[in-house]
Amino acid sequence: MAERISYRRIYEDSSPRDGQRVLVDRVWPRGVKKADAHLDEWLRDVAPSTGLRQWYGHDPERFAEFRRRYLAELRDAGHREAVDHLRELAAHDPLTLLTATRDVDHSQAAVLAEWLAGKAD
Repeated sequence: MAERISYRRIYEDSSPRDGQRVLVDRVWPRGVKKADAHLDEWLRDVAPSTGLRQWYGHDPERFAEFRRRYLAELRDAGHREAVDHLRELAAHDPLTLLTATRDVDHSQAAVLAEWLAGKAD
């Protein structure tokens, strides 16, 4: 399943290889019209909590701690249904997790893709 899960910016053009396209941000990305997003779903419930997102502030120096805290959030009951839904999608089709974050390798989409693929603790 790992090779079937990818992540990238929502601002990039969609591709037929994307499979299911799911936005995993809590807030809608600036400058993107819903009609132009080419999304299959917007799954806010899998995004980091507002407090965690604000604490992190996309500061790469805080990424390791952000990753640890976000993985803990993903394990809690409040995220379970959304995470299970993503696993189900990835089991049947390629899955592309979308985010507005500029540095996608230091984003919740990267952590989530790693976790769904079974590569995170």
